[in-house]
Amino acid sequence: KMDKFRMVFQFLQSNQESFMNGICGIMALASAQIYAAFDFNCPCMPDYNMAYGMGILLVPPIVLFLLGFVMNNNVSMLSEEWKRPAGRRGKDPAVLRYMFCSMTQRAMIAPVVWVSVTLLDGKCLVCAYSSMLPLEKFGNATAPGMSERELRKVLARVPCKDIYNGQEIVAREAAERYLRCISQAIGWMFVLVMTFLAFLVRSIRPCFTQAAFLKTKYWSHYIDIERRLFEDTCTEHAKSFAKVCIQQFFEGMNKDMRINVQPSMSSSETKSQESSEDEEKLLGITDQGTMNQVLKNWHLCKPPLNLNQPPPYQNGSVCHSDPLTQLNLPRKEVITCISKV
Repeated sequence: KMDKFRMVFQFLQSNQESFMNGICGIMALASAQIYAAFDFNCPCMPDYNMAYGMGILLVPPIVLFLLGFVMNNNVSMLSEEWKRPAGRRGKDPAVLRYMFCSMTQRAMIAPVVWVSVTLLDGKCLVCAYSSMLPLEKFGNATAPGMSERELRKVLARVPCKDIYNGQEIVAREAAERYLRCISQAIGWMFVLVMTFLAFLVRSIRPCFTQAAFLKTKYWSHYIDIERRLFEDTCTEHAKSFAKVCIQQFFEGMNKDMRINVQPSMSSSETKSQESSEDEEKLLGITDQGTMNQVLKNWHLCKPPLNLNQPPPYQNGSVCHSDPLTQLNLPRKEVITCISKV
């Protein structure tokens, strides 16, 4: 079972879009479960019913919407791409808009589920609008001997079965059923509108600008792949750098302490092979200053998307913004573009 779980997790990590769709689905199910487990307690007071009911209806969706952005790994990538210096690679606003719209669509799933479930359940609307019931619909337009404030106080107790004392004014079951019916009608209309908007976004948008849609989708995927490959390359370089640094430290300590070690031929050959492999992973960057300069150049002056014209990186070089060159860049050659930094 653990092996199957590990395989699924690795697949989701390798496929960013499937991973984020899975996260959004989990958040949508979690929002429905949270609402089911939530203990709804209407205050049954005219001045607080509206605030409590609308707060339960609107505040959790805002929190879930923000959590949808927080849990999306592409938020930092979008911010970095938006704020980075242009350097030798221009920034395409269409790509940034596509990334932002994709994140917004996924972040909207959990709030939409919460609002839909809340409206279809009807408790929030019954609590919020119980004191505004149109009494003429129930045959009691006026209540004899009661002021308007007292009448609103009685109607505000409709959601609370235990303390309601206005059966002679309006039957509690009838008032609750009336408000719940309105809430469910609004809920189904909300579901219909959201489903129709999702259909428009997913199906009609690519039909009008198919070439632009494919271009922005391709380069948004490229930015994500490039970022992950650059982080993996940095991780491999850091491991090799640390390994060589530690080996040199212990070799120096052995010489200082004058410890004579006679390694066998097999161990020396293995050691030389491992050291050569580590030196290849270092890519010629063997000191802290050079590595810092490489990272600075990557931020200030990313290489142009043209593998036939590698940029001449030098220490302290200043980059000038060039227009984005649109080439057919295969995924397996992204490492080549990164390694030329």
